[in-house]
Amino acid sequence: MSPRLIFWISNVVRIFLVLAGTALAAYFWGLVPGLIIGFLVLLTMFLIQLVYLQRLGDWLDNPSSSRLPDGSGAWTEVFSRLYKLRRGDEKNQAELTEWLARFRQAMTLLPDGVVIMDDVLFLEWCNPAAEHHLGLSLSQDKGMRVTNLVRSPEFMDYIILGRYETPLTLSFRDRKLIAHIIPFENRRQILVTHDVTESERIDMMRRDFIANASHELRTPLTVINGFLEIASLQPDLDIPTRNAHLKLMSEQGERMQRLVEDMLTLTRLESVDHLLRTEVVNMRGLLEQILQEAEALSAGRHQISLSVEGPDIKGSTDEIRSALTNLVTNAIRYTPQGGRIEICWQSVEQGAKFSVRDNGIGISPEHISRLTERFYRVDKSRSRETQGTGLGLAIVKHVLLRHNAQLFIESTPEVGSVFAVQFPGTVLHQLH
Repeated sequence: MSPRLIFWISNVVRIFLVLAGTALAAYFWGLVPGLIIGFLVLLTMFLIQLVYLQRLGDWLDNPSSSRLPDGSGAWTEVFSRLYKLRRGDEKNQAELTEWLARFRQAMTLLPDGVVIMDDVLFLEWCNPAAEHHLGLSLSQDKGMRVTNLVRSPEFMDYIILGRYETPLTLSFRDRKLIAHIIPFENRRQILVTHDVTESERIDMMRRDFIANASHELRTPLTVINGFLEIASLQPDLDIPTRNAHLKLMSEQGERMQRLVEDMLTLTRLESVDHLLRTEVVNMRGLLEQILQEAEALSAGRHQISLSVEGPDIKGSTDEIRSALTNLVTNAIRYTPQGGRIEICWQSVEQGAKFSVRDNGIGISPEHISRLTERFYRVDKSRSRETQGTGLGLAIVKHVLLRHNAQLFIESTPEVGSVFAVQFPGTVLHQLH
């Protein structure tokens, strides 16, 4: 039986009972008393309906499934249906709230900035990335016009022209951003910002690297090709001249080989696929080998000493040898004949420390912060004389980054330099 049919049957039965009760009262006590009793019963029923209507009105002002009023008769079915509807609404609202929280959490984690504005560019919401990119503050700037917050002529022109199909490249707050406005709904717009500062810097470094590498390779290739052309045009060169040419070509060929090897080493160190393979590094044995190589390179022109008082560490033996050898080799190349070079390995409170001290030509303060840049040279002519590739300290920097170590440089012109490497306690090898 349908609810509607039950509603009408129950109400007809109630009316019939009232009429029957009125007729019985009139039969026993007379017509007037019977009518009065019937009127009072109807008035009571009417007042009960008014009470239920008032309860319903109060509930509608603040609907909640936990405080739904009780009713009798037809009101039982009404309140039951209202309870089901309210429960469904609360469930939908809870799901929407959860999805909104998830959406905001996802927007918070996005690396790109997202700003939601109305049709007249008043700020409604933005994520932390947008706050960082554009200098906004959601708590303070909500409800304010975005064009008053982002004070940039380029951005204003982009808004005025309204050509949103093309993104805007924006230089703002010392950063380079790609901004794009996307209209959605009828009265809202989304401003998306993408920070390309780092990618631009990497692209510039790549271009500089290619340009520098090409320049460094061009010189030895020019020398070799020039001597080969002379040899082909003058096959009767005297032996001393020919030998001198061959010696210079051999030196330039070795220089190119060192340069290519260093570039390949840098590429390998920067590759995410080249994982660090840790092992126990015998520091005493390693430093003794480096000392022998240093003495061979110096050929007796310097006083070189070695002090080993530190522990073994965990890391890549080949990479650490490469980094430390570069530091020692630089000290030899930039220290005049008769100078002193002190190599030291010791335990310190923070872990272990390697240092190379010399009394060489020294470095001016303005150059120190750039020494680990690729192909950066303080004195290009002297660097070529010492057969440096300009990549040694860049290799040192990347090796130390892979071992969580730090490079410290102290230098005074015409006094000397100290290059120190601080290894953290986490890489120390503990003997059991």
